[in-house]
Amino acid sequence: MGHNRCRGFRVGSSRRGKHWGRAGPGSCVHRRGLRPQSGFPPLPTGWGGFLPHNMSEPSVTSRLRLSGLCFLLQTLTILLFAAFVRFSPESSPGLCSQSLNCSQRNQDSGLQHPRFWDVHLQTLLGFGFLMAFLSRYGPGSVAISILVVAFAIQWAVLLQGFLHQFWNGKIHMGAQSMVRADFGAAAALISSGAVLGRVSPEQTLLLTLLGVTLFTLNEYTLLSLLGQVSDSGGSVTVHTFGAYFGLMVSRTLRQPHREQREGQQDTGHQADVFAVVGTIYLWIFWPSFASATTAHGNAEPWAVLNTYFSMAASTMATFILSPVLYEESTLRMVQIQDATVAGAAVMGMAGEMLVTPFGALIAGFLAGLIPPLGFRFLTPFLHSRLKIQDTCGVHNIHGLPGVLGALLGTLLAALATADAYSGRLELVFPRVARGSRTRTEQALLQLSALPLSLLLAALGGCLTGLVLRIKGLRSAPTNRYLQNTEVDEEGCEHRKEPGTSTLV
Repeated sequence: MGHNRCRGFRVGSSRRGKHWGRAGPGSCVHRRGLRPQSGFPPLPTGWGGFLPHNMSEPSVTSRLRLSGLCFLLQTLTILLFAAFVRFSPESSPGLCSQSLNCSQRNQDSGLQHPRFWDVHLQTLLGFGFLMAFLSRYGPGSVAISILVVAFAIQWAVLLQGFLHQFWNGKIHMGAQSMVRADFGAAAALISSGAVLGRVSPEQTLLLTLLGVTLFTLNEYTLLSLLGQVSDSGGSVTVHTFGAYFGLMVSRTLRQPHREQREGQQDTGHQADVFAVVGTIYLWIFWPSFASATTAHGNAEPWAVLNTYFSMAASTMATFILSPVLYEESTLRMVQIQDATVAGAAVMGMAGEMLVTPFGALIAGFLAGLIPPLGFRFLTPFLHSRLKIQDTCGVHNIHGLPGVLGALLGTLLAALATADAYSGRLELVFPRVARGSRTRTEQALLQLSALPLSLLLAALGGCLTGLVLRIKGLRSAPTNRYLQNTEVDEEGCEHRKEPGTSTLV
């Protein structure tokens, strides 16, 4: 029969290694444990040769749709910037007026601080290369990541400005505005990772538009309306919200009648190269990303050091567990990359708190166990039972570590005392330090951030998925890419002519 591949599974190499997933008697994958994969229809063509050369050229309407949408959104942002956005006097010495709050002058002077640039590099390269594991369109996914960041930063500056820096009819932005906008872009990239390969660039732009809007609303609710929930590195606001928002979009976009016709993609040498570069960038720049919005002063080194310790322990955990779960004796770089992300995500909320070095190592180790266990057991369950296709595995590398980080932050808030923190308590939990809030109340607020974020992510993801299902925005049919395969009654794909299939 030749090459045989089962619907929802891939034989051979996978994103996180070989032979992930489940196998059962009578199934067409009952050989070795195979990781279930969501169907990945090819991305739309026309991206400068980034996509396979054997894909047919899209119609004029399809090619111009993205151009028109980008033109419309960019024109809108230019008009809004012209009408409302001005540089903040806080970042200009000697120009601060009495009507403006100049208490954060030192933060906005951070434009010259290397940390400011680190956040941008982390967003573009660290998060961007997380989406480049499919060898078939790895560079194309990086191009779309840059598109997401380019629009998300502009849109986030506007929305966050209206909520946080709107005085005298103008948005007064500075360096911190750009840093917060990068966090919104990161959440949008995480969400798009859940649907990578199954949406068009136009759909990705609209997902970014709605995702950043909901991210800003969620962040404003948690950090302002609830009263100073501490989540400086984004365990809840970035990782958890972004992951579950993307998963709900993926669930809403599911089209059962197309699942048997959707092609599977393989990883290869190119994916490992992207993973090597992405992992290095994560190690270099993520500590700055996690500490970019922490209170200045003595609390900042805690966020940096705790993140490093957590990433180190999570990497070790993957080397310990993966050889036990899977047949490969050597880990692929994408698995190490996942462990690094998980270790950083778990420190998003707790990084600036009194975790202590050994506590950061324990938290990172537990987070590092999540990706291999998740891809081995949870991903098959999500796909087969809940019908959720998670292309990049954001549930395992962002969602669950973010939830663990929220629980850790709640515990540390409940244990916070003036004796333990000394003068740092004013920087981390100012209301607790001033006596206007008890540490139990602060812990309950930290905990409440999790269900509120999950609720908004679920509702917003469903709404966004319905918007993306509008007929004119749907991805092109994928059956023309599967002309060399056939699907039997058991859902298994068989290649008709070995060596000529476009699926390999």
